[in-house]
Amino acid sequence: GSRSRSGSEAWDRYGEWLPSDTLEAIAAYTVAIKGPLTTPVGGGYRSLNVSLRQQLNLYACIRPVRYFEGVPSPVKRPGDLDIVIFRENTEDVYAGIEWREGTEKCRKVLSFLNREMGTELPDDAALGIKTMSATASKRLVRKAIRYAIEKQKESVTFVHKGNIMKYTEGAFKEWGYQVAKEEFPDYTITEDELKKSGVALPSKSKVVIKDRIADSMFQQLLTRPREYSVLATPNLNGDYLSDAAAAQTGGLGMAPGANIGDVVALFEATHGSAPVYAGQDKVNPGSLILSGAMMFEYLGWLEVTDLIVEGVRRAIQRKHVTYDLARQLEGAVEVKCSEFAQSIIQEIRAV
Repeated sequence: GSRSRSGSEAWDRYGEWLPSDTLEAIAAYTVAIKGPLTTPVGGGYRSLNVSLRQQLNLYACIRPVRYFEGVPSPVKRPGDLDIVIFRENTEDVYAGIEWREGTEKCRKVLSFLNREMGTELPDDAALGIKTMSATASKRLVRKAIRYAIEKQKESVTFVHKGNIMKYTEGAFKEWGYQVAKEEFPDYTITEDELKKSGVALPSKSKVVIKDRIADSMFQQLLTRPREYSVLATPNLNGDYLSDAAAAQTGGLGMAPGANIGDVVALFEATHGSAPVYAGQDKVNPGSLILSGAMMFEYLGWLEVTDLIVEGVRRAIQRKHVTYDLARQLEGAVEVKCSEFAQSIIQEIRAV
């Protein structure tokens, strides 16, 4: 659905929040682009985005974060940040396996854990299960490393909280190193091996494999962003990190994204839907337009990707921008959503 009310419109028209025709079409054509979907609040509905990811097995959420000159930013050198985040999309605490406090099922799991597994959990605890499998972790890392090799990126960094959660987050890191060593030995070198070799940088043909603790990574994206290019993360870390990174470069209004599996690739704006603005011709279309550019890159139509990105860059430099950017940009002219898009088209023609 192209309009931001799309979840509820589908319900009005088809009696389904996520029409099965839509799912079948995406599965058949294997590449699709979508706007934000409004999930009904309460009433036990699963997030429509989560449903799409699970039913189409879109296990990698991919978000490139880069800076466009002229966009207001809270940091001094936003241009130093140029990363691509590969976030695992199916597991972790997002698997949705949890039990409400006080329910019979919750009590059952609690008593099992306390009685048979030696835990001492309080009776009034709610419970959630954090799952991380070797299969899901490895396929995510595999995709990130392949991307880094193809695009000649300097490094892939596993972001994890393995110092505390040794058998889930820590395992994610270990499995990541295994994939690099066993499947890409000719193309990768670990940070440790690099240090031992005494060479400052590896030959251009090798991608450096690193890992960082999640809280430290947040800090380093602010203080030393140039040291990172591709990040591979479990689900929760990746959710936080991609929004925090986007904030450094001017916010979610400009952040594109994709959910990709082995067969289907679904491109989308990373911001949520804003039903209050629907139909007002107001909101920044940059995120969706740049997601389109990502889609063309995925299809191998690289000159189109470059043109769109350049069009967006030049449109912003002219300072004819939507309200979210205009209110922070000195000397900016506020334009409508459609006018900003027209401005990008003009710049593409000029190129």
